[in-house]
Amino acid sequence: MAETLLRGSDITQRWGGLVAVNAVSIELERGSVHAVIGTNGAGKSTLINILSGEFPPTEGKIELLGQEATHWSQAKRARQGLGRSYQRNTIFPDFTVFENCRLAAQAQVQRPWVWWNNAQKCKHSVTAANHALELAGLMSVKERFAGLLSHGQKRQLEIAMCLAIQPKVLLLDEPLAGMGAEETDRMLELLASLKRDHAILLVEHDMDAVFRIADRITVMVNGSVIASDTPDQIRVNADVQTAYLGGH
Repeated sequence: MAETLLRGSDITQRWGGLVAVNAVSIELERGSVHAVIGTNGAGKSTLINILSGEFPPTEGKIELLGQEATHWSQAKRARQGLGRSYQRNTIFPDFTVFENCRLAAQAQVQRPWVWWNNAQKCKHSVTAANHALELAGLMSVKERFAGLLSHGQKRQLEIAMCLAIQPKVLLLDEPLAGMGAEETDRMLELLASLKRDHAILLVEHDMDAVFRIADRITVMVNGSVIASDTPDQIRVNADVQTAYLGGH
């Protein structure tokens, strides 16, 4: 039986009279890529923000690694094993690729009381950063300034920075945005290599890529889930075809 690492139950988010997310339940399992798709305004970003801890849901429950986490802060969720990337680049362009990952690792295990040690030589941070860069396929450019990377490599670096905190769950918000075919192929290869040891939530608009990589797809419309199933079943789902994939 697959191990569920993150579970959201009946998640609802209201802002006044607007219901951005309506009673959404989702489970992320180790060894699986779970994609969430939907048109703009469907509630995808709100859902991922709630799961990552940017704000608590109006209603519902979140469990991370078997623990009640609904009201945990974003920082605590990160410390407990949740990594998250954003739609926009969040790297430090004037730092090297390695330093970006080392800083992420350092933030995970802070030791402000050991003020006399050089943080750049922290064994834990250096080891975690190098491991993350190896997983992300960026060791060959580790000494390059991050701002000089290609668009695809910058997105890989963001995932490497997530991996530097040694997460069990990855929430990835449109990691393929703006990529060409070759960069998309490299990113999908990376995600496929990571899913064995992680549970991955993928919010993405590239439908070809979603159907190539996802093990399960949840479709949202106007804040609600209209279908959640395997890619093959989503392709032939009449409600999905009408609401999202262009069927009649």
